[in-house]
Parts: sequence; structure tokens; C-alpha cells
Amino acid sequence: MRIRTVGLIVAGLLFAVQPGNCQTARSRTEREQQIASLPEEQRTFERFRLWWTELPESERGGRREDAQLQQDAVLGKYAEWLKDGGFAPTDIEKQLALLRKRGGAGDAEFWNQYLVKNRQQWLNSAPNGFLVEMVKGRKPGKALDVAMGEGRNTIWLAQQGWEVTGFDPADQAVAVAQERAHHFGLAIHTEITTMERFDFGENRWDLIVLSYAGCSQIARQVEKALKPGGILVEEAFHTDALQTMKIGGSLCKPGELPSAFQGLRVLRYEEPVAKPDFAPRPARVVRFAAEKPVE
Repeated sequence: MRIRTVGLIVAGLLFAVQPGNCQTARSRTEREQQIASLPEEQRTFERFRLWWTELPESERGGRREDAQLQQDAVLGKYAEWLKDGGFAPTDIEKQLALLRKRGGAGDAEFWNQYLVKNRQQWLNSAPNGFLVEMVKGRKPGKALDVAMGEGRNTIWLAQQGWEVTGFDPADQAVAVAQERAHHFGLAIHTEITTMERFDFGENRWDLIVLSYAGCSQIARQVEKALKPGGILVEEAFHTDALQTMKIGGSLCKPGELPSAFQGLRVLRYEEPVAKPDFAPRPARVVRFAAEKPVE
């Protein structure tokens, strides 16, 4: 589903797709008018989201290994923006505290709302089509579904005979996955945790699935965790999708994945315009499948 590409808070606040044109920056007054009718806490989150979506990529801090440092850098930049806009120091601290809270337990609640409680009809409940295509004919083994959400890929893989582990911080979404697995008489292994805390292991998985779970931020963990002969299957939004949608989290630059996973042998790579799993209309996506060489 997503990854904390700019620290712990941003993925939860930004991933939800909002159709629109991101090319035209709005004034502070226009932003405030847009969110004026929202409750105070929701207004805080939406103000930050609007600021982030219009922030040039060069100012987003890059990909740091330490998610906490990256979050602090982002919030520091945002605090300066609030100060320039005339917000009082006490108000700024209050807003930052809410954003940090959303990055912890609040992040799980956001995804519980997004995937379960307030689920949009256009969210794909079927297994990812690229995943289905790439594992066809492969002998089932041990699979890992990163940021599994409600388990659409986890359950499908289990139905094909894979021994599947999935993890996600959204406890209610994971509970839905377990209920569905029980309904189908399937056994799946699940953990309620984050990418920062999950132990990917070494030479552990025959298949790792990154379905809208970021781009190349965990490349080293994935390469290390795959067994020789194991494959990675990944689909995410292309940065071109930002031209028509407000998206955070799972964004890949052109050619980023083959470059990042140099320890794997590319099986397939493409950047088509297609219907994403997490968007209401077609957009450019990236699809990547690669295998760990057998030494």
C-alpha cells in the first residue's frame, strides 16, 4: 500500500489519492478558505497535506535511512512555513504535536479509516494484476506481503498454495484479512507492525510483494531478505501521476527501480498508463519484477 517515504507521518497523510491539478500552487488564503469548514484537528492535517503536495521535490529531503530524522527535517521546514504565514508559536507547536501523533498510533488509525471504515468503492479489492501475472507458473514457497492492508494479495497467494506472511500497522485492516482467511479455510501469518520494526531477515523469502508500498526505500532489506532464486514483484505510482492527482507515498521516478535493485536480475520493467489499485482513474504506474541470482 504505502511507505513512510518522508518519515512516519507523511505516508499516512498523503497517500490517499485526491484527483486534481497539482501544477498550480495556491495562495495561503486560498488554502485556508479551502479547509475553513473542517474541524480543527482535520484542518491541521489537511493544511499539512496541501503544503506537502505543492512542495518542490528538491525540497522534500531525499531518502534518508533514519525515518525519524527525515520526519524532523520535514516538520522543521513546515514550522518555518507556518511561522511565515503568521501562526503564533503556541499554535505551531500544537499543530506539530498533532502531526507527530498521526505518525505513530494515528497512522494506524488513518489506514484503518482509509481501508476499512471509510473505504472508497474504487479501491481494488482483488489481487494486484501484475502480481497474478508474474507468479503464474512459479512453484509456491514463502511469500511476504509488505504493508498488506486488508490482505487482498496475502489471501490470493495463500489460495495458490504459498505460505504467506503479511504485516501492516493498521490493526483493523489486518483483522479483516484474518477473518477472510478464516472464511476461506486458509492459514496466513500476520503482524501488526511497521516497515521500520519488521524483521525482513536474510535469505528468507521466495517472493516479496511491494504493492503500492513505496518505491525503492527498502531495496537493501529486500535484496538481503530474498532467497537465491526468489523474486520481487512491485507496482507503484509513477511520478507522472502527480500531474493529475495528489499522491504521496508510493511514487517512483522513471527508471528508479532497476537502478535501485542492482543486486537483482530484472525480469520485467514497464511504465504504462493503467488503472492503479489505489486511484479512481487511469494514471502512469511502474511495474517491476526481479529475481535474486542463484550463486
